[in-house]
Amino acid sequence: MSTPLLNWEDYVESGHHYPNLPEVQIINQSEYRCDIIRLGTGELAQGLLPQSYFQKIYEKLAQHAPSLGYLEPLGSYKLRQAISSYLADQQIQASPESIIIVSGSLQAMQLIAMGLLPRKSSVLVEKPSYLYSIHAFQAAGVRMIGMPMDKEGLITAELGRYIRENRPSLLYTIPTFQNPSGVVMSDKRRTELIQTAEATGLAILEDHAYAELWLDEKPPLSLKARDPGSYVLHMGTLSKSVSPGLRIGWVAGPETVIQRLADIKMQTDYGASSLAQEAAALWFTEGYHDVHLAEVREALIRKRNLVLDLLARNLAGAAEWNVPQGGFYIWLKLPNGTRPEILFRRALAEGVLLNPGSIYDRFDQDHIRLSFAYASETELELGIMTLARLILSK
Repeated sequence: MSTPLLNWEDYVESGHHYPNLPEVQIINQSEYRCDIIRLGTGELAQGLLPQSYFQKIYEKLAQHAPSLGYLEPLGSYKLRQAISSYLADQQIQASPESIIIVSGSLQAMQLIAMGLLPRKSSVLVEKPSYLYSIHAFQAAGVRMIGMPMDKEGLITAELGRYIRENRPSLLYTIPTFQNPSGVVMSDKRRTELIQTAEATGLAILEDHAYAELWLDEKPPLSLKARDPGSYVLHMGTLSKSVSPGLRIGWVAGPETVIQRLADIKMQTDYGASSLAQEAAALWFTEGYHDVHLAEVREALIRKRNLVLDLLARNLAGAAEWNVPQGGFYIWLKLPNGTRPEILFRRALAEGVLLNPGSIYDRFDQDHIRLSFAYASETELELGIMTLARLILSK
């Protein structure tokens, strides 16, 4: 007599955390194929990761017997001191006690969703937005409400109406080199946003992931640097500018909020890697960060210019795109009749992986997000030429 098999499908379908969007699942599965040109990947190329600097850091750590045990709930004090000094250089005042170390920005958003937001509450978010491509907030029972943007970022003139109609608990924004659009919120809009927060009591979550990756000129001061009333939670990470594998990010905010997040983090994973935190502390204190950023900017400028030239030579008059001033992304508007989901699958069949705009706004039928950060220059040329051929032969 055979033993009946447990139907695990019932369990899989019963979990309360939303699955990834189908396109995101395909992207996650395809990115590690050796035959793929990754035109959508939002991370630095392997050759731009600071391998030699971290070899020196780990050699130094080996000489001083790094901590291999658990760290305090907020994370390594040495690292929080280093981040406090780093933020001070950006005119952000945050003591080590007002900073928590997290395992990247995604964990920060999950902790905030679980620990600060009531179920069935609302969050205002730019539309399109990276936040639509993940389910950190939706899985916590939080409703997201998209707000319009233009070339100056979030349209702050609309904010009062959205607050009155939706009574949001939070506004999530990427004001500097927004993902996916690449837009930089203007200095005027940043000031207006903080003034609205002060007038209405609106809490703001500022995602600062790309801000250091400016290519032409420094962006305006962050929202947190304009925030005397502590309305802004400031989220930073080393994943975009240094190393996604390090898994080090942080949140700076009022101490009561940071303590709440730390309590939940201890229930979740008992702290980010102690070894990674020791390495990150040395990364800042030994002066590697600024040197590395200068090298990365030089490479990204060259790759951005290459892609812009390729687009101009192959798609002029057929598509439209922004000229990114920083970050990784070109937000490309497709010609009428070219559906991004179909283009996504046709490109994948030819070995080119890109991100359709519907990931960032499910109603978007006009855009794809291109990244110039990951693929090599040879791959960028081949990938853009393949993409142009597919668009023009629709």
